[in-house]
Amino acid sequence: MRFFDDIEIGQRREIGSYNFTAEAIKTFAAKFDPQRFHLDEEEGKNSLFGGLAASGWHVGSACMSLLVADGQRLAREAASRGEEVAVWGPSPGFRDLRWIRPVLAGDTVAYVNVVIDKRVSASRPGWGILTARTTGTNQRGEEVYSITASAFVPMRAKPS
Repeated sequence: MRFFDDIEIGQRREIGSYNFTAEAIKTFAAKFDPQRFHLDEEEGKNSLFGGLAASGWHVGSACMSLLVADGQRLAREAASRGEEVAVWGPSPGFRDLRWIRPVLAGDTVAYVNVVIDKRVSASRPGWGILTARTTGTNQRGEEVYSITASAFVPMRAKPS
């Protein structure tokens, strides 16, 4: 992962894609969001969604899983080049979570993360706060998901 100083507003990162199979939709829903249109094809077909629909929380969880995996990949690559790897802090939160269109069984959603703001933390010396918008787009090019989230990112240590 990169340091606050190395990140620019507008920076774009493709973090991966996830295929929402009927089995995965039902498994997630049974455990975390057991609504009829997430559990049964016929119920989904007869709902406003028009088909077996993934829970919005499933869409967001797939995004988070890909975001973490991509960050780990980038950290491994940087370490293999002998670069210092920044260890990010927690997220102070998110806003503007939107489930724009239903994600149906068989859909593949590709996620992209774009840095939209960064500022030095007023309360935590040596840290910045990065804000990024992550979107998910289905195989038809339709945006289906978006979220704006922040994270604490360490600054490079200043030489003494």
